[in-house]
Amino acid sequence: MRKKNSILLWTSYFDSTKTRTDGRRVSKNLAISSPKIEELQRAAKRLGLQPEVNLDACHPSFPWKNTGYIIFPKTESKTEAMKKIAKELSILRR
Repeated sequence: MRKKNSILLWTSYFDSTKTRTDGRRVSKNLAISSPKIEELQRAAKRLGLQPEVNLDACHPSFPWKNTGYIIFPKTESKTEAMKKIAKELSILRR
């Protein structure tokens, strides 16, 4: 369930194989290829964001792909949170 004053992030926001029109929201140099929801959760936890995971959700643009999303309380702008998580994802992938 979506909550007020929270940030919801899909894996496609961080996928370097997608274009901006396909749903990627971070710059290409911060994105990683085919991120998993578990990686997003780990990155958010490492940043102390208290993420909740919903595995049974499909992005509205891709209703045939069950990717899931993470949601956490809003403490900063969505853009800043995405940048921090993207940097953490690239560290986790090393």
